[in-house]
Amino acid sequence: MPANAARTDDNNDAPPLPEPLRVPVADSHTHLDMQSGTVAQALAKAASVGVTTVVQVGCDLAGSRWAAETAAAYDAVHATVALHPNEAPRIVHGDPGGTSRPSRAGGGWSRQGAREPGGDAALDEALAEIDRLAGLAQVKGVGETGLDYFRTGPEGKAAQERSFRAHIEIAKRHGKALVIHDRDAHADVLRVLKEEGAPERTVFHCYSGDAEMADICARAGYFMSFAGNVTFKNAQNLRDALAVAPLDLLLVETDAPFLTPVPYRGRPNAPYLVPVTVRAMAAVRGIGEDALATALAANTARAFGY
Repeated sequence: MPANAARTDDNNDAPPLPEPLRVPVADSHTHLDMQSGTVAQALAKAASVGVTTVVQVGCDLAGSRWAAETAAAYDAVHATVALHPNEAPRIVHGDPGGTSRPSRAGGGWSRQGAREPGGDAALDEALAEIDRLAGLAQVKGVGETGLDYFRTGPEGKAAQERSFRAHIEIAKRHGKALVIHDRDAHADVLRVLKEEGAPERTVFHCYSGDAEMADICARAGYFMSFAGNVTFKNAQNLRDALAVAPLDLLLVETDAPFLTPVPYRGRPNAPYLVPVTVRAMAAVRGIGEDALATALAANTARAFGY
């Protein structure tokens, strides 16, 4: 989820259904709790165009609990649980700016406002709950975790890194995939992974590096998941990375309701728009969409162990 995320509620502005994929794929990273409509409606709409599985990603305690509950209720949903990189500093230091993120986790829309600082003990308590949730069978990954230097300043970096290291340990101990959020922090993310030892299955969600970083990730066996921003005019670095990344390490995602692909940029994203990104990815790779979809489906199942 982008650090500067904003939600759009206008159903009338929803993009049309794309032509269905002939080979079903999974949306490897979505936020159903930040989208309008019911889970059942979202899943049915996605399935109608060949997106038959989604990975629901947690960003805080409430959202992680909701992800686990939703995955338990729907066979087509798998969950990941975590404290988003921007969540750790908020827990430790509070949120004097009143930064908020919409979520209906726990029922109804709510917004998180300013918090009292909780200190390291509060972060430890929150991490213990993520640890508990990570042990559930329907939880297939730990994330999105990592580092985000776009919004959090120097005063929050220590909390982010401590949280990231704890999530790596949780993922390894439970044998779950690690889902990484990396924004403006490539070198430090790669450093921490090397120092801690990455889990066997590590996914760079909404891959944001260049071709050189893609080569580093490929040598380490990290999965690279591409979102709708690979279609943006100013995202040539992402297309260059996509062109050189190994086919068996590619995933596709929406990060919905964010990062809606061209030509629908600026309108609400949802899992049913995955085919738009798949076709754009196939064009960059110079392969047929069926061949790419076959690889993406197998890769996602392997990455998340379902």
